[in-house]
Amino acid sequence: MAKHIDTSMTYRKITDDIVRTLEPPGLGFIALYLLILTGLATGAFCWAQQIRFGMGVSGLTHPVMWGLYITTFVFWVGIGHAGTLISAILYLLRAPFRNAVYRASEAMTVFAVATAGLFPLIHIGRVWYFYYLIPYPNQRQIWVNFKSPLMWDVFAVGTYATVSTIFFYVGLVPDIATARDRATGFFKKALYGALSLGWTGSHKQWKHYLAAYGFFAAFATPLVISVHSVVSWDFAMGLVPGWHTTIFPPYFVAGAILSGVAMVVTLMIPIRKWMHLEEHITMYHLESMAKLILLTSTIVAYAYSTEFYIAFYSANTFEEAQFVYRATGDYAWAFWIMVSCNCIFPLLFWFKKVRTNIPALFVITVLINVGMWFERFNIIAQSLSHEFMPSAFGMMRPSIIEMGILLGSFCWFLALFLACIKLVPGMALTELKELLPPPLKGKSHE
Repeated sequence: MAKHIDTSMTYRKITDDIVRTLEPPGLGFIALYLLILTGLATGAFCWAQQIRFGMGVSGLTHPVMWGLYITTFVFWVGIGHAGTLISAILYLLRAPFRNAVYRASEAMTVFAVATAGLFPLIHIGRVWYFYYLIPYPNQRQIWVNFKSPLMWDVFAVGTYATVSTIFFYVGLVPDIATARDRATGFFKKALYGALSLGWTGSHKQWKHYLAAYGFFAAFATPLVISVHSVVSWDFAMGLVPGWHTTIFPPYFVAGAILSGVAMVVTLMIPIRKWMHLEEHITMYHLESMAKLILLTSTIVAYAYSTEFYIAFYSANTFEEAQFVYRATGDYAWAFWIMVSCNCIFPLLFWFKKVRTNIPALFVITVLINVGMWFERFNIIAQSLSHEFMPSAFGMMRPSIIEMGILLGSFCWFLALFLACIKLVPGMALTELKELLPPPLKGKSHE
C-alpha cells in the first residue's frame, strides 16, 4: 500500500464522505453562486450590447483586430488540457496522485472547452452566422475554407470537447450508481437512475467499463498534444513578427499543461476545505501537483528564452524589433508580469516548505494563471500592435464591453463547475477505493 494512504480509511468512509458533498447547498454556497451569476449576467449584458450596437463598442481596432477575445479563447483551451493530462496520460502511467484530483480536472476540461467555444462566436460579431463555420454544404453550396487555420480550430476543439465529455461521463457511471443507491428524494433517484445507465456493478459490467475507460484514455492522450498544436498554428501560419515560428506547437502545449495544472490546484484547495475532504485530497496530492507545475514551468521558461534566441539568431530585423519591443515597449509591463508569474514564482516550489504550504500553493497557482493569460496577451496584442511598418503601429485599448465579457467567461466557467460538483461526485469513489488494501478474510472495510 502507498505510504500516503490513511490506514484507518474504509470503503464506507470514502462513500460517506464523497456522497455527503451532494447534499443540498448551504447559505454560503448559495450566496457565492448568486455572486457568480451576477458576474455572468454582466458578461451576457455586455455581449448583448455588442450584438445590438456592433463590434465598434469593443476595443477591437486596427491594427489589433484580435484582442481580449482570442486571447481568452486560447487561455481557456489551454486550461482544459490539464484534465486530459491528469485523467488520461497519468492514468496510463498509473500515477497514484491522480486518483483524488482527476474527477475535478476532467470536469474542468469539459467546462473550460465550453467556455473557449463561446469566444469565436463572440469574436465574429454577427453570431447568427456561426453556422458558416460548420463544415457542411450550405444553402448556397459553398464549403468552408479548409485552408484557414481558424477553420482547423473547429475540428480540433470540437473533437476535443466530444472526446473529453464522453471520457468524463464514462468515468462517472459507477459513482453515479452509488449516488443513486444513496439518494432519498424522488427527483434525485430518477436523475441518478437515468444517468447510471442501469449499472449494477456486475463482473461483466466492470470488465467492459475498464476496457472502455482504457480505450478512451489512450484515445484522448494524443489530443493533449494535437489540439493546442492546432491552436498554435493559427499564429505560426501567419507572417506577423513574433508568430511565424516552428517552436509554437511544443511551446503552447507546455504552457497549456502549466496553466491547466495550476488551475486544478487553485480549484481543489478551496473545495478541499469547503467540502471537508482533507483526508482524501492530502498534502501528498497537492505537493505532487506542485512538482508537475515546477516541471512544466521550467519547460515554458526554456521556450521563452528560445524565442528570443531564435529572433536574434535569425538576423530578421522585424523579429528582433518585435522582441525588443516586448521587453521594453508600451506593453513591457505585461511581458514582465508573464515572466515573473510563469518563470520566477514557480521556482519557489523547489522548496518543500513552499510546496507543502496551502496559502503559498494557492497564491502561486493563481499568479501562474494570471501570467498564462498575459502570455497569450503578449503573443496576440503585442505582436499585432508592432508589425512591419511604423506608420501602422498602434496600441490596443480594451473597452468596458470586452472587460465585461472577460469577467462573464470566468463566471460562466465557475457556475458550470460548481453546479457539477454539487450534482455528481467530485471525486472518483471507485479509484479511491482501489488504493486501499483488499479486506482480509473474515474482515471488511465497511
